Amino acid sequence: MSCRVFLLVLALCAVSVWADLSLDCGSSDVSYTDDNSLVWTGDDSFIGNGESQVVANPDSVSTVMSTLRVFKSRKKNCYNIPVYEESKVFVRASFYYGNYDKKSSPPTFDMQFDGNFWTTVETSSDQIMSYEIIYVTKGSAISVCVAQTKPNQFPFMSALEVIQLQSDMYNHVDSNYALFMKTRVAYGANHTIRYMDDPYDRIWSPAPISNGWTTISSDDPLFIDNTGSANLPPREVLANAIRTATTSTPIVLSTNLTTTPVPIYISMYFSEPAQLDSSQTRSFQLYIDNKANSDPITPPYEGVIELVTYNMTATSHTSFSLVSTSSSNLPPLINAMEVYTVGESPLTDGTNSKDVDGLAALQSAFVVLQEWTGDPCLPAPYTWDWVNCSSDPTPRIIALYLGSYDLADSLPDFSSMDALQIMVSGNPNLDLCTSSKSCKTTTSTSSTTSTSSGGSKSSKLPVILGVTIPIFVLFWAIVLVFVVQKQRQRRAAINSLGTGKATWDRAAGTGATPCSNDAQHKPFGHE
Repeated sequence: MSCRVFLLVLALCAVSVWADLSLDCGSSDVSYTDDNSLVWTGDDSFIGNGESQVVANPDSVSTVMSTLRVFKSRKKNCYNIPVYEESKVFVRASFYYGNYDKKSSPPTFDMQFDGNFWTTVETSSDQIMSYEIIYVTKGSAISVCVAQTKPNQFPFMSALEVIQLQSDMYNHVDSNYALFMKTRVAYGANHTIRYMDDPYDRIWSPAPISNGWTTISSDDPLFIDNTGSANLPPREVLANAIRTATTSTPIVLSTNLTTTPVPIYISMYFSEPAQLDSSQTRSFQLYIDNKANSDPITPPYEGVIELVTYNMTATSHTSFSLVSTSSSNLPPLINAMEVYTVGESPLTDGTNSKDVDGLAALQSAFVVLQEWTGDPCLPAPYTWDWVNCSSDPTPRIIALYLGSYDLADSLPDFSSMDALQIMVSGNPNLDLCTSSKSCKTTTSTSSTTSTSSGGSKSSKLPVILGVTIPIFVLFWAIVLVFVVQKQRQRRAAINSLGTGKATWDRAAGTGATPCSNDAQHKPFGHE
């Protein structure tokens, strides 16, 4: 087993010691620490395909963005990251084209996670494109995949981060649905806030100051208590805010939504930067499309109030504004905001677990198959090249195409794959029965003869392999055809000869052995 594959398998098995992970894609470095004190790791141990590339001008960007991994083969290529089952994770994938191929042609391609569609990635010649998602995992590993959608536009990835969140964070949405980040803003900040100020490495971008906005800052940010919000916005985000000049002027918020209605999840964070005297009152409400949508909000000093808007759809034309109440003598303020869209479909459970277990047995036995990761069937049509899947909501694997992988030795027990209809193989060195059984093989009359490296076999066998039920059905179908044919021959002999019945009956007792088959089968939908 190669060192890369061994490390991949080791990473997938190391669930019990999984921690937050930041991958520098295309980097050969084992690990290093960046200027933000974030530890990055090379991605060799988490994917078995792709080519490492360096951007055209690596000195102009951070170390993380100076390399990338590009994928020029397969329908999809997936990073597999071990996680704790049913944990809430925050995933960020980043892309910087950087003209690595000297073609000045940034590609467009799809990104997927755990068998679900994520987004269409549109890369830029000179901009870093990042996409974030929050969801609850279903298994002990997650996959993040890129898939080619246009000819000669090869998917790539520059960085991938997977961070575990606390279970009560972002908890107003059904756990069967994912949150897709649209914008995250730190109002009043003069720089980007992220790790180590935010232990979850959320990137809080400063907002452009609009006309009529005034920035205000906290007297002492170290004493701000951020636990009033389940989402735990960092103290540095709550230390600054913006306000309007007068109570008659609302704060109009930009959400970065599209023109198409989508389900939303919006969190707004409010903290009073300075202690007010007894004569001062700040109170305001959230208005959506000019209608009050919240109770009066009074931001606490050295604390935080979180206002969450969900269970509704919105577009870029939907207006969100903070409007002073009649009892307030101070204008509205806001410290930070996060805007997400909610997945319109529930997260898939993925390919049937029995088939996944069978594939795992095959991959464990054959190194050449171990580089295939991610969900084998979903999302359609991005299945693994060597499997064929049903169209059920929870897909079943109905065929395996292994003729081009030069497999050798014995097959493992993959009998859990009880939906298999065929398995087609052209592997001359493969023992065609499972490792726990012996099986005689026969040569098809239409097979092409060749000499194997060991000289022990002289033909490539188009062999039909299945699991218990398909073999059982196929075998008895052959027997039935054989019996019917013999019955017809018997009747013909009786009619023509009138004698010799006992001898004919004894001769009719011969038949094929369970592992012999002279028919050549081809996989449907496969040339």
